[in-house]
Amino acid sequence: MSKNSAKSRTAHVCSECGAEYSKWQGQCGECSAWNSLSEIVLESTAGGPVSVRRSGWTGKVDAARITPLKEVRQGQDIRISTGIGELDRVLGGGLVEGAVVLVGGDPGIGKSTLLLQALAQMASRLPALYVTGEESLAQVAGRAVRLDLPLEGLHALAETGVEHILRHAVAAQPALIVADSIQTLWTEALTAAPGSVSQVRETAARLVRYAKETGTAVFLVGHVTKEGGIAGPRVLEHMVDAVLYFEGESGSRFRVLRAFKNRFGAVNELGVFAMSDRGLKEVPNPSAIFLSGSARQPGSCVMVTREGTRPLLVEVQALVDSSPLSNPRRVAVGLEQNRLAMLLAVLHRHGGVMVGDQDVFVNVVGGIRVQETAADLPVLLAVLSSLCDRPLPEKTIAFGEVGLSGEIRPVPNGEERLREAATHGFRRAIVPRGNAPKSGAFKGMEVIAVERLAQALEAAVD
Repeated sequence: MSKNSAKSRTAHVCSECGAEYSKWQGQCGECSAWNSLSEIVLESTAGGPVSVRRSGWTGKVDAARITPLKEVRQGQDIRISTGIGELDRVLGGGLVEGAVVLVGGDPGIGKSTLLLQALAQMASRLPALYVTGEESLAQVAGRAVRLDLPLEGLHALAETGVEHILRHAVAAQPALIVADSIQTLWTEALTAAPGSVSQVRETAARLVRYAKETGTAVFLVGHVTKEGGIAGPRVLEHMVDAVLYFEGESGSRFRVLRAFKNRFGAVNELGVFAMSDRGLKEVPNPSAIFLSGSARQPGSCVMVTREGTRPLLVEVQALVDSSPLSNPRRVAVGLEQNRLAMLLAVLHRHGGVMVGDQDVFVNVVGGIRVQETAADLPVLLAVLSSLCDRPLPEKTIAFGEVGLSGEIRPVPNGEERLREAATHGFRRAIVPRGNAPKSGAFKGMEVIAVERLAQALEAAVD
């Protein structure tokens, strides 16, 4: 055996957290998941410089050396617009050269449609390649014609072998590659079936390596499991530069693209799209869309949440009804259910409002999932409004975090939230004392600053 020949060894990798073990075991010691270890084949080179093997091409990676950070030259990332404003927003201002982006979502939610639209927008400015492993070229072309996309400059490849894909990429030298989907790709170096943990891990690693060495931007489309996560090993999310998830209620025409990881921009950035017969259309003013069907009625409160870099107005609805059960139900859609139970306890202890014998249902309208604590106060105001069967004062918004001792805590970017509400015609705001505008009230808006939950409840029923 020559000194540069490769030795093969196996390892067992947890599909939940990516931890590696030398032998199989029933439970992962890192994340405590059961039966999540799968065997993979690892390849290592014996001595010599690190080499990258591809069919028909070999590149050398420079030897690593320790470098003082003050000597590292700072370069500015050049952003390439995808031609779709909401996608650029989620990416942090555009696509970065050499970035690898993982896009996940439920089947049929619009992942392939969005990326094909972006490819059509960019094809006139830079060479791009759409690699499909699930559809034929006729199906991809048919979708492009149905969406009335310009076909000039669009190039596609129906292939699942990663070695063949990289051989074509080296010859064509595209600046952007879309791989749809990562679960259909496979490498000749492994005998496992496509979609297995080892195949997903190895094919993704080769595409990431190619992207970093050549500066090619790569989009990877990923399937979603029943639990809502990207199918395959969790280490896949650590390998890429950005992870975007498509969200949306079945039957709703609106889609939300959210960034859960982004090395080149803000996380939790959000883009809103509307599905139509011509593909996904941007929704540049989502607040107006989410409030389009809202009306002054009991159990409804409008809040100002902040998603990424912009404030967003959404409606929180609550339904409080007497329960025939000994253990009344607590259901939260778009919010964390454990936090709802905690807020109801605070409402009883510090607000004097008893809902222990009532079923409580809370929903964020439009399929939005609110993850920040600014929703605490609007949720409690909506619950109080439903319990009393009395709507909140007209054109009222609220936001604020509620503490366990009944205090109303400030949230970031208070004045920006108030400005967004004033833009949409709201005239009354119940906010934490720490978020009261220092330069005086906004024109045409009454800002009620509160410190305790009892004060907020009193202001809501006036």
